[in-house]
Amino acid sequence: MSHHSEFTELIRRRDGIDAFNEMSRIALSDDRPARVRLVVEAGPEVVALAFAVGDAPVDLAVHPDHRRRGHGAALLDMLLSQGERRFWAHGDLPAARGWAALLGLQRERTLLRLALRPNPHTGGVEAPYGTTIRRFRDDDVPGLLAVNARAFARHPEQRLMDRADFERRTRSDWFDPAGLFIAERGGQIVGFHWTKVDHGMGEVYLLAVDPNRRGEQLGAALLSRGLEHLSDVGVDGVELYVEEDNVGALDLYTAAGFAQVSRDVLYVSTTRVAADPAPS
Repeated sequence: MSHHSEFTELIRRRDGIDAFNEMSRIALSDDRPARVRLVVEAGPEVVALAFAVGDAPVDLAVHPDHRRRGHGAALLDMLLSQGERRFWAHGDLPAARGWAALLGLQRERTLLRLALRPNPHTGGVEAPYGTTIRRFRDDDVPGLLAVNARAFARHPEQRLMDRADFERRTRSDWFDPAGLFIAERGGQIVGFHWTKVDHGMGEVYLLAVDPNRRGEQLGAALLSRGLEHLSDVGVDGVELYVEEDNVGALDLYTAAGFAQVSRDVLYVSTTRVAADPAPS
């Protein structure tokens, strides 16, 4: 585990949230090149870290023992001066709301974290007529990626998952192919539910239904199959992340007993830094 990955794990243990999204955590673990990598250190200890890859918003966190000393505000101010405009506040903690108010940042997007405890299995929902739900096979990858692209066509991050990204995720310590379920109809993949178990907690990691199959209760059947699996392996509970404005998904999850426990907010600056004057 890299020095910076140890920092992200410490934040997760102390705050009970991941202060860096999965894309950032994978990149930090692999020590991949980043668009943004600003580190404040005190000797061997990481005090604060700002990180982003590609065109993703910046993730930023301050060590719990070094908060309320201006590190977060100073990093944000530096990032704004460098032209960064979008920042995730995972958990939307009071300190993050304070930074946003101080710097005039506006809320642009909200991601809800829902949880179901203690027993995730709420009873079986049958797959639609003619549709089979089975476990993942290696030759399912192209069809799974195609459904993912259609289902998440408007999602800023998830729509970008390609084979290399899929394979990076499957190399994670938590990956279990027995927890990835495929919905198939007429020999074609029409949906999938990828579950995750990490630190004893289950997760509805990804649930996707081909847009042409919506309204058939396929999402409910895939959710039920995944929750049954998570119940069988003995998790402490199940959580998931969903966009606040995704009404259909929220209806599906709340009907299954999920309730909101926290939220991530994407804060955006609408102020532009003036360009440096061209040399005369």
